[in-house]
Amino acid sequence: MSSEQIMTSPLDGHGHLKPAWAGVMSLALGVFGLVTAEFLPASLLTPISQDLGVSIGAAGQSVTMTAVVGAFAGPAIVVGTSRFDRRYTLLALTSLLILSSLIAALSSGLPMLLLARGLLGIALGGFWAMSLALAMRLVPADLMPRAMAIIMGGVSVATVCAAPVGAWVGDVMGWRFAFVITGVLGVLTLVAQALTLPAMPSTGPANLSTMADVLRRPAIRLGLATILLVVAGHFAGFTFIRPFLEDVPHFGIDGVSRVLLAFGIGGFLGNFAGGFMAERNTPLSITLAAGGIAVMALVLSFAGGSPVVAAVATGLWGFAFGALPVSVQSFINQAASDEAESAGALMLTTFQVAISSGAVLGGVIVEAQGAAGVFMFAGLSALLGATLIGFASRARVAEAEACE
Repeated sequence: MSSEQIMTSPLDGHGHLKPAWAGVMSLALGVFGLVTAEFLPASLLTPISQDLGVSIGAAGQSVTMTAVVGAFAGPAIVVGTSRFDRRYTLLALTSLLILSSLIAALSSGLPMLLLARGLLGIALGGFWAMSLALAMRLVPADLMPRAMAIIMGGVSVATVCAAPVGAWVGDVMGWRFAFVITGVLGVLTLVAQALTLPAMPSTGPANLSTMADVLRRPAIRLGLATILLVVAGHFAGFTFIRPFLEDVPHFGIDGVSRVLLAFGIGGFLGNFAGGFMAERNTPLSITLAAGGIAVMALVLSFAGGSPVVAAVATGLWGFAFGALPVSVQSFINQAASDEAESAGALMLTTFQVAISSGAVLGGVIVEAQGAAGVFMFAGLSALLGATLIGFASRARVAEAEACE
């Protein structure tokens, strides 16, 4: 039993950790609420910008704010709360989801919305930095893949629901009501976690030197560099997917909702496909996912004016992106399973830096060239990531074979 699994769930009659599946399900519910709140602006940029009197590019920085804060919050929470019971830390993070949703729903201007998105960044960053270690403290090591699949299932369902439901709710009831829904999800999650999570006392203080040691591992650096390139490209495009669908293939709100639903369903299926591939060849799984994002972004850039092409490419883009998180998480876990929280914090920070930089660059490109121009950058950035992980992994395999 690893150090992360000491003093957690009760032991069974044979001295083994008893799985706390209800707690795992509450984590999945929590990630569903967090990711739903994170993805909402992508489907609500148009009404948000109109209501608050700002440009599309400025409204898109609500995505940037969450990502920037999350990038710093992940490591800070891992280090700053390392002596606290992880149960109470998680309940505090879920409470921030509720507060963030309330402030967003009541926003009178862009600064207030950005404040709300910053609070969400703290909650999101802290959760993702600790998610792998939390799962390790709820189930035995041999059940970890199943536990992580359940938790990542919350991401998949959020991917299916957030964009299309957000677009529909924003059109029918107003964009503010979409954030009311995430607030209600936060309340339900808080109750579920309070009832199901066991005590998870501190296993010792974490510090920045541990993260530095993990970062020195070549496989970790390779994984993080790939995440930076691919995720930056993805979010440069995805942040502005609704304006693109409205301005280039000229979809109405119903069409936008259906296309975003296709993206979500693709992501849901891609999550399971990515898990299946990652069990067999994790670097190949990442390469295929990144390559799929690149190809679909370039298709949208060159041929997105066709409604059929735009709809199909967006759905396949969702499938490719759905396979990415579970693949890279498996890669990072294999490289640093002995330092789960530190590796998780580094991965979270890289994800959030990539999201924020992608959203910023996307906003600049949108303002300069319109919504269509951003997909060229998205495709090239993801293609670089796919090339990096593909060739680097082949070189590592060849080196290992030469040493045998």
